[in-house]
Amino acid sequence: MIGCNRTSRTNEINKLEKLAQLIDDRRVELLANWRALLKQLPSARHLDLPTLNDHIPGLLVELSNELRAKREQGVPRVSMGGTPPAHGLQRLEDGFEIEEVVTEYNILRGCIHDLAFAHGLDLQGEPFHVMNHVLDAAIGSAVQTYATQQALKVQHRREEYLAFIAHDLRTPLSAIGLAARVLEMTLTEGERRLPTLQMLKTLTRNVSHLSVLVDKVLEENANLQTETGVRLERRSLDLWPLVEGLIHDLNPVAGTGSTRLLNEVPVDLEVYADASLLRRVFQNLIANAINYTPRGEVTIRARSLGEDAGVECTVSDNGEGIAEDQLGRIFDKYESHPDKSDGFGLGLSIFKTFIEAHDGAVSVESKLGVGSAFHFTLPARIAQAGPPNT
Repeated sequence: MIGCNRTSRTNEINKLEKLAQLIDDRRVELLANWRALLKQLPSARHLDLPTLNDHIPGLLVELSNELRAKREQGVPRVSMGGTPPAHGLQRLEDGFEIEEVVTEYNILRGCIHDLAFAHGLDLQGEPFHVMNHVLDAAIGSAVQTYATQQALKVQHRREEYLAFIAHDLRTPLSAIGLAARVLEMTLTEGERRLPTLQMLKTLTRNVSHLSVLVDKVLEENANLQTETGVRLERRSLDLWPLVEGLIHDLNPVAGTGSTRLLNEVPVDLEVYADASLLRRVFQNLIANAINYTPRGEVTIRARSLGEDAGVECTVSDNGEGIAEDQLGRIFDKYESHPDKSDGFGLGLSIFKTFIEAHDGAVSVESKLGVGSAFHFTLPARIAQAGPPNT
């Protein structure tokens, strides 16, 4: 009986060594077969060879090491190191679905089975258990890091979108609050009835409450990273009506006449952009200009740069201006102005993010006591042979 056990153990050790050696000797062939099958997955079709391989060659080395380690008594060590977790993160960046991450490991499992069968090696027994132990551990580790990072990305996008929306709420809330105060000041003595004044005070109080809530949202999201993958819905649109509508909405913020808003955009000028994001860009720039121009003019201009060169837009004012040593930092998120408690805010960071998402560029000119001019470009629509990639 003892002799039979020794013979059986010797056979198992020989199979472990043979499989380890086979994986080492035929690694190039094994990887080629694995890649051919992996390329059938939708997310893998566009990947180049290094990206497709990623950590799998290293995993095969680890597997052969585990097979040899099992020649000693005990369970496999499965010391995966950092390869499967890193692989899970890489596949998330590659656009894989989580099911595809599991599938590619199972494809590798099948390729090892086929390789062993082609060389007359029976995987039953310890080689089978070691291989499954190693690959199942790799799957679990890769999927865990994939799912965790995916959840963090979703949470990040939601928080950042909430911060963008909260910032954009500031301007209409300010307009409503100022309009209510102006209305209260312009009421005649005969119109100053108690119910009317109570409604105006209720309106003002609730606008103030909402503004505090918006500020709290922005404060709680102070560590957000700027979104780099803004999704665009671009189309050709007339720019003059968009600017004119914003001027109408922002006139109460301008102080009912103390700051003039001038639309000098040509009435026949078209731009190719996401209308919603472009509106937010102009809203942020005009609101900032009003903030620094308590009495004066804010002018919105635009001009064609040529048939295929796009459009340049400008929002300028003759207000306070910005110091030269601050110009290089004003597009940084939450960069502070030394004399204003709300700083430059998130608005200029949003402005830069949205324009760069359009493949445009931003710039600023300013001089203290003279005023500022913010410029941005929007590329022209380029005819494409296939569907657009935006």
